[in-house]
Amino acid sequence: MTNAVLFDVDGTLIDAIAGQRRIWGEWAASFGLDPVKVYEVALRTRPVDTVAEVLPHYDPASAVALFDALEDAEAAHGDVLAIDGAAELLTELAASTDGRWALVTSNAERRVVLRFARLGLPLPGVIVDNNAVGAGKPAPDPYLLAAERLDVLPSQCLVIEDSPSGVTAGLAAGMTVWCVNRAQLVPDVHRQFPTLAEAHGEIVGFLAGDRTR
Repeated sequence: MTNAVLFDVDGTLIDAIAGQRRIWGEWAASFGLDPVKVYEVALRTRPVDTVAEVLPHYDPASAVALFDALEDAEAAHGDVLAIDGAAELLTELAASTDGRWALVTSNAERRVVLRFARLGLPLPGVIVDNNAVGAGKPAPDPYLLAAERLDVLPSQCLVIEDSPSGVTAGLAAGMTVWCVNRAQLVPDVHRQFPTLAEAHGEIVGFLAGDRTR
């Protein structure tokens, strides 16, 4: 049986949280909204869904366009770090797994590609971004599309996430879900690791077909 691993990006592989918090704060101020409440919504939804929830009576296209402009600039010039262990793990996967991994993100592909390039991280052949499906996380659609593009069954996929919303999406897709989060215990996840570096060997083992891990 061929297994595959599907990674969330923000918070799982890269850390751009300071910039994202600043962007959402600036965006919220433009509409007279509470930045704390807006950011709470943004942590669990795609930008288009955040806009729909916090500005239900406003033109969504122009509101999303403002966010995109702010985050495009942040992706090009703002602070971004690789999560500890990400470079080593992705480099190994890129060299040895025949493309059996993907990124599944609530961000835009262009920003993910730019940030990965800035950090020198390898990219997979499959990236499912926030425009790829009609319903984003916590719906299962993004993870199901990634499995389809990799030509593997959902039951063959391992999801690596850091947030309850992403975990819910992976579980709803019928996949094995591991969470990497030192600060928060996430309910219902199959396994939880404090750091990505500590999960490295287990992830490689899953891809090698060891389903007992």
